[in-house]
Amino acid sequence: MKDRFKLRTKCTYLVAAAGLVLAASQLSALAGTDPAAPSGTTAKTAAVPATTSTDTSDDTDYTNWVTLGAGGAFVNGNNGAYRHEHDTNNGAFGGVEDFHWSAPVNKETTFTMDGHGIFGNHDYDLKLDLTDDKIGYIRAGWKEFRTWYDSTGGYYPLTGLDFEPTNNELFVDRRSAWVEAGLTLPDLPVFTVRYEYDSREGAMDSTSWGQTTLNTPAGTQEKIVPTFLGIDETRNIFTADVTDTFYETTANLGMRYEIDKTNDSTYIDQNPDQSALNAFITQQTVEKNDLFSGHGSTVTVFDQKLTLSTGFAVTKMDTNIGGSRVYGPYWNSPVVSGFVNNGAGFINLGGFGNAHDSVANFNVLYVPIDNLTIIPSARIEYQDSNETDHFASDTGHPIAFTNESANTNNWELDNAQSLEARYTGFRDWSLYSSVESDEDWGNNSWNSAPILNTVNFNQDFTMIGLKATVGANWYPLSNLNFGGQYYHELHDYTYSNRNVVPGLISQYPGYLRKQNFSTDDGNIRCTWQALPTVSLVTRYDFQLSTVDTWGVPDPGTQTGGIESSTGINHILSEDVNWTPLPWLYLQAGGSYVINGVETPVAGSAGINNLIENGNNNYWTLDASAGIELDAKTHLQLEYAYFNADNYYVNYNVNDSMPFGADDIMNTVSATVTHQINKQVSVSLKYTYADNNDGTSGGQNNYQANSIYASTTFGF
Repeated sequence: MKDRFKLRTKCTYLVAAAGLVLAASQLSALAGTDPAAPSGTTAKTAAVPATTSTDTSDDTDYTNWVTLGAGGAFVNGNNGAYRHEHDTNNGAFGGVEDFHWSAPVNKETTFTMDGHGIFGNHDYDLKLDLTDDKIGYIRAGWKEFRTWYDSTGGYYPLTGLDFEPTNNELFVDRRSAWVEAGLTLPDLPVFTVRYEYDSREGAMDSTSWGQTTLNTPAGTQEKIVPTFLGIDETRNIFTADVTDTFYETTANLGMRYEIDKTNDSTYIDQNPDQSALNAFITQQTVEKNDLFSGHGSTVTVFDQKLTLSTGFAVTKMDTNIGGSRVYGPYWNSPVVSGFVNNGAGFINLGGFGNAHDSVANFNVLYVPIDNLTIIPSARIEYQDSNETDHFASDTGHPIAFTNESANTNNWELDNAQSLEARYTGFRDWSLYSSVESDEDWGNNSWNSAPILNTVNFNQDFTMIGLKATVGANWYPLSNLNFGGQYYHELHDYTYSNRNVVPGLISQYPGYLRKQNFSTDDGNIRCTWQALPTVSLVTRYDFQLSTVDTWGVPDPGTQTGGIESSTGINHILSEDVNWTPLPWLYLQAGGSYVINGVETPVAGSAGINNLIENGNNNYWTLDASAGIELDAKTHLQLEYAYFNADNYYVNYNVNDSMPFGADDIMNTVSATVTHQINKQVSVSLKYTYADNNDGTSGGQNNYQANSIYASTTFGF
C-alpha cells in the first residue's frame, strides 16, 4: 500500500512540475505577442534581480514569472552531517525554483497560482487562489518538504571507540494539503471554513543511544551506539470561524476539531558486535488524540484613548495509547521466549485519558494623556488531565510477563496579570516598563501496581512568578542612538508530598520541598552612523540565572537551601556596514558568547570529577560583499564561521563521557547575477563548506562543494 502511495506521489510531483513549466512557457510566448499586463494586476519587478540597468527598450511590467534552477553538491565526508547542517541534499537537484501566475477572470475575480518543485531536495509547494472581491474566495494548497537528520552516535575518546550507523542518511517527509473557503459579502459576517491534512513519515536520529562494553574498561557501560526513530504521524484538522463588526466591536467565534494519529518506533542496537550481550530493541508507541476546541474574541474601540479586547478558549482532548518494547535477535522481532539477552520490556500496552483546558483573558489599551500608553491585562486558565493504562512487563529470562496497571491525575490553576507602560513625552527619549505576575496551584499524582508501586506519588505544588522589565531608547544625535533593557524574573515553587511510599522519599521528585529560580538579564545597544558610508551596531547582553533547592535526601532530614545551579552568559556582538564606493558595499558581523553553568556538586568530595561545571563558549562571524560589476551584473560574496572549543575529556574517570563541544565550521559562497533584459535574468552560485567536529572524533567531518544555476523569466 505504501509503495503504491509513494508511486502516486512521485507521479503527482512530475505532473505538477511539468504543468508549471508548460504553463510558464506558454504564457511567456503569449507575453511576447501581447506585452500589455493584464488589467487589475500589480507590477512585480522584484522577481527579476534588481540592477542599475538603464535599458528602456522594454517598458512592460512583467507581473508573472518562473524561475528554473539546477545544481548539485559534492560531499567528501559525512553526507548525513552535511545534509542536516545545510538542509539540502547531496548530489543533483533542480526544477522550478519559483512560479507565479495571476490573471483576471472578470472585473471582480482574480485567479492566482504560486508554487515551486525542486527534485533531489524533495521540496514541493503549490497554492491556488480564486478571489471575488464581492463574494469571497476559495483557496487550496499542497506542500511537501524533506528534513534531513544525522544518525551518527557518540564517541568514546579514551579508546577512540565509535560505531557506524546502520543508515546515516535519514530523513522525514512532511506533507500538508489544505482547502479553505471564505464568504465575504458586504454588510454581512465573514465566514471561513478550512480542512487540512498533515503527515510526517520517515526516520530520524535519537539521543537515546544504545550501550556497549566493547573496548572499554572492565564493567564500564557507555551509551554511544547510534539509534534512530521511525516516524509515522498524521493529523486531520477542521476549523470554522465567523467574524462580524457591530457598532464599535469586532467579534469572532470559531471551532477546531483535530484527529491526531501516531505510530512511531524507537530502534536501539544494544551491545553490537558482542554476541553474548547483543539485543535489538524495538519500542513502538501508538497514540490517537481527538481534540475539540471552541474559541472567541472581541475588540471594542470606545475612542482614540480606550480599546478593550477579550478572548476565551475551551479545549477537550481524548487520548488512546498502545505499544510495546521487545528485545529480540532483530528489529521488529516478535517476543522470543528463549532469547537470552532479554531486558526490561513490555507488551500489550493500552490505555486512555482525557484533558481539559479553559482559558480567558482581557486587555485594555489606554492613553490617558498624550505620549503615555498603558496596557493592563489579565488571564486565568484551568487545566486537568487523567490517564489510565495497563501492560505486561518482563525483565527476566526465560520470559515471564507480569500484568501492570497505572493511572495519573493532574490539575493546575493559573492566574496571571501584567501592566505595561510606554512614555515618549521627553525629547529624544522613549521609556517603557512592564510588570508580569502569575500564581499557579495544582496537584500531580500517579499510582501503579504491583511492581512499579515504588513510584506512587501525590504532590501538591504552588508557584509564584514575577517579572519586572524597564527599558529606554535615547536619540542624542540624528546619527546616534542608544538602547538599554533590564529585567528581573523570579519563580518560587513549593512542593507538599501527601503519601509518598515510606522509605522511598529520596526518589525524584518526591524529595523536593522548595525551589527558587532567579534570572537577571540586561542588554545595551548602540547604533552609530559614523560616516555617511559607515554604520555600526554594537550590543552587549548579560544574564545571570540561579537555582536554589530545598529537599529531603535519603536520611529523611530536610536540608537547607543550597544553590544547586548557577548559569552566567555574556554575549558581545558587532555589525558593520560600509559602502566605500557607489558600486561596492561591505557587511560584517560577529559575536562572542561566554556561557557557563556551575553546580556545587562539581569538584566536591567523593565525586572524583565525575561531574564538571559546564563551559559552552563559542564564536560566530559572518561577512558579505556586494559588487556591481556593470549596470546589469552583480556579484555577492558571503562567508560564515563558527568555532566552539570547550571539549573536556576526563581521563581520570572511566565511566564519564566528555563535556562541551569542539567544532569549527566555515562556509564561503559567491553568487553572480546578470540581467539579460527586463524579462530575463540568470544567476550562478558556488558554495564551499567545511566542518571539523572533534566532539564526534571526526565522524561528522565533511568538505562540500556545491553549485547552483537559475534563470528567471518574466511574462
